[in-house]
Amino acid sequence: MALEKVITDDLDALLDILPPAIRESLFQQPDRSELLEVVLDLGRPCEARFPHQELTLSPEEVCQTDIEYITSRVGSFGGDNRAGIERTLHRISAIRNREGRIIGVTCRVGRAVFGTVKIIQDLVESGKSVLLLGRPGVGKTTMLREVARVLADHLKKRVIVVDTSNEIAGDGDIPHPAIGHARRMQVPVPAMQHAVMIEAVENHMPEVIIIDEIGTELEAQAARTIAERGVQLVGTAHGNTLENLILNPTLSDLVGGIQTVTLGDEEARRRGTQKSILERKAPPTFQIVVEIQDWDKVTIHPSVANAIDAILRGQLPQAEVRWIDKSGKMRKAKAMPLSAPATKEITSPEKPPRLYLFGVNRARLEEAARERQLHLEIVSSLKEASLLLTTRNYYRRKPQKIRDAEAAGIPIYVLKSNNPPQIRQCLSTFYPPQATPASLALKETRDAITQVVTGRDSVELHPQNAFIRRLQHLLAERHNLISRSLGKEPKRRVIISKKSMD
Repeated sequence: MALEKVITDDLDALLDILPPAIRESLFQQPDRSELLEVVLDLGRPCEARFPHQELTLSPEEVCQTDIEYITSRVGSFGGDNRAGIERTLHRISAIRNREGRIIGVTCRVGRAVFGTVKIIQDLVESGKSVLLLGRPGVGKTTMLREVARVLADHLKKRVIVVDTSNEIAGDGDIPHPAIGHARRMQVPVPAMQHAVMIEAVENHMPEVIIIDEIGTELEAQAARTIAERGVQLVGTAHGNTLENLILNPTLSDLVGGIQTVTLGDEEARRRGTQKSILERKAPPTFQIVVEIQDWDKVTIHPSVANAIDAILRGQLPQAEVRWIDKSGKMRKAKAMPLSAPATKEITSPEKPPRLYLFGVNRARLEEAARERQLHLEIVSSLKEASLLLTTRNYYRRKPQKIRDAEAAGIPIYVLKSNNPPQIRQCLSTFYPPQATPASLALKETRDAITQVVTGRDSVELHPQNAFIRRLQHLLAERHNLISRSLGKEPKRRVIISKKSMD
């Protein structure tokens, strides 16, 4: 069945708050139905922004009277400098000078898009808590709005929307019809979002809580409290991918948190890892994570617990990709592995392979090798190679080089793409994991922690890349120590201390 989208935008209500000259100019635009926002800054011409262009609406500079014309026709501005228009989803954001006077406004068009939830409707109807991730503007809030309506109207559940900036249900005391029969609780100031989340559960007995932009530790703790009370959560958080949350100390609790565990010698040998490893600390607050890639494409982690465990062990999490094709039908597929052998199973060889690269970014491969202090043997002739390394796109086309390698019995290793995580995963297949830069850096960090705990004021570590520095910060945090980075790349390094160094 094809998925249809219906868009309502109440555009006339937004145009009515604009100064007459600007409004008239927009009325003359044939594509005004695609308008994203109107920007007015004091002393500059007014601009209208569309998906693929920006237009100057008038050569006249914006004056204070123009800005006051707008602000007098919208609701009051909250602590986040946002206001709205009664019973619409439009958002008016203010820019202030040092004295607090508004000298610029961004009038953003709010649209209710009906039909976007279909791609994940089975997930939200399962009763499990679902977390939506994605870059700004990709449709997270739009999807939340529809989730509220579907759960309240179709499943007849008791749904409460915690609406911090009135973005989900619009401005004013009466929520926008786009959330259906879901109830809405407004948040007086953004800093009180976590308190309103708890209040919603304690006072109104919801079955579902809808929350946009979980961004602080208090909000993450409130989300866990709500989940532990058996209430379904559907929300969004800062970050584009599941890996982003793992490395974010503030929000990692949403996916179970991370802790350092020291294994016994026998267990470390059985796992083939170092003795100190990172593991998930607790059950995730959200059982399902949806990474929104685009308006019509998502990647789904159906079991966050399993996905986190796999990522921390350097393995591929099981994920599903869903998208809407050109005919409007939803398609599903398993996410391709980060790296997968295309011919026969490849295990870590006794000696490093002689690599022939075909379609693989050599600079990124060499950079990943430098991170682990590995020496690569890259050959220029297929006859000299013991392994051909290529990407999925090239392998599918079966050019002559790949056919020659198959005919010669040379193993072929296929990467999904040229991004760094997949290249690092590939290298870990061919080189023993012992004594990698990451393990050496973590050992140095543990030694430094011991020195600080036993009396030293501070210990400066060797320079590391950003990923390893994040692990060092996590280790220091778990031991209640202060850590900070200083210096410039590639000599940026971490200092661990008992107290902050000013």
